[in-house]
Amino acid sequence: MFACKLGQLAAQLGAQLHGDGELTITGVASMQSAITGQITFLSDKKHRSELADCKATAVVMSEENLEYWHGAALIVKDPYLTYAKLVQLFDTTPLPAQGIAPSAVIAPDAVLGNNVAIGANAVIESGVVLGDGAIIGAGCFIGKNAAIGANTKLWANVSVYHNCIIGAHCLIQSGTVIGADGFGYANDRGKWVKIPQLGRVVIGDYVEIGASTTIDRGALDDTIIGNNVIIDNQCQIAHNDIIGDGTAVAGGVIMAGSLKIGRHCLIGGASVINGHMEICDQVTVTGMGMVMRPITEPGIYSSGIPLQENKVWRKTASLVLHIDEMNKRLKALEKKR
Repeated sequence: MFACKLGQLAAQLGAQLHGDGELTITGVASMQSAITGQITFLSDKKHRSELADCKATAVVMSEENLEYWHGAALIVKDPYLTYAKLVQLFDTTPLPAQGIAPSAVIAPDAVLGNNVAIGANAVIESGVVLGDGAIIGAGCFIGKNAAIGANTKLWANVSVYHNCIIGAHCLIQSGTVIGADGFGYANDRGKWVKIPQLGRVVIGDYVEIGASTTIDRGALDDTIIGNNVIIDNQCQIAHNDIIGDGTAVAGGVIMAGSLKIGRHCLIGGASVINGHMEICDQVTVTGMGMVMRPITEPGIYSSGIPLQENKVWRKTASLVLHIDEMNKRLKALEKKR
């Protein structure tokens, strides 16, 4: 078990130490469950009242909350950000693979960098390039001429199709598929004719992608995911989409093809975004948003009806169905004025 002195943590995190720096910290926990030896954090002042019953040895907090706590503390400007860095120090997540498993199938011409790890039953096809420190989990498939950057980690059963490029320091969770065919077909008198998808998926550096997400390859040009993008579980990113640097996409989002999303956008969970349009930088789409038109101004956008008691919702739905009729009556009344 990792353990260190509170003063050492303060130095590593750039925090102001309040209290005894010789206290030993052995883990991180929530305010409700923390016990002696553990450190917790307070990022929202509405939880100040919980400090009275908190049993943690120390708390990460802002200076404005210090008067509500009588124990040791690390004082920082952004407690939540510091919490993220703190947990990294105590992270016990195992690596997806260590060494090269005997059952891994690796093409003779694949290029493996220094300290590469490849798990059991993984398949590395011809022309693949793996950067230094890349880790490929058990059962992964890396298709012909794909490239994966230095220190990128793929958990078990990730599929990366041919010619796709993944940058450095990325993390891709299990079951994700990078570079499957986009949904491209022509119709010949009722029969679907497949359009081969000749583009790639190109993913930047420091990208994280959740479990069971699919990112389709481009039809002719590439599907592009910028640097420092984070994508949650079970998302669908269609062919030729472009996602700008620093954008975050929550779980269950569906993006249609040829969509361009700007930098530092936040896309709420279960949102659906139409294709062949553009969303500018610094746009937030709240959960279950349905984006049917381009967004040209930064800001927060929402759609849909929030949950209501059923009998209230039925009345709301009835009114919505009669909007056109009410609009016509209103216009008729206005003409009579």
